[in-house]
Amino acid sequence: MYTSEIKLDVRYYECDQMGIVHHSNYVRFFECGRNQMMKELGIPIEKMEEENIMFPVVSVDIHFKLPSRMGDTLRVVTTLKKKPQAKLYFDQKVYNQKDELICYGEVIVGFISADRRMPVRAPQNFLDKIAAYYPED
Repeated sequence: MYTSEIKLDVRYYECDQMGIVHHSNYVRFFECGRNQMMKELGIPIEKMEEENIMFPVVSVDIHFKLPSRMGDTLRVVTTLKKKPQAKLYFDQKVYNQKDELICYGEVIVGFISADRRMPVRAPQNFLDKIAAYYPED
């Protein structure tokens, strides 16, 4: 499996009047984690889009444990659970600067052809980049 991490500072506009991060922002934090992972793997999303592949989110499942607040530094941990075929399955966790689990979830992302807007299988160049992390059984 491949795991990636990124740190994000909580910004004022991400918080409600109580100074707590609004729940909708965790979807964005998860997205930052997935984008970082793709860059680390050498296949940034913008490069894949140039190759006519897009990545629509199919589902998001988030479970909240603790609030995060203005001034916190969050660590988003993203794990690509298994070698993809037609979808990417990401486990994602967010921790605060005390290493407390804030939330965790799963995001499923598909592959579609940009011009036809139809599902496609994982592109070979993508599979080649992650092959070392998912050896054949």
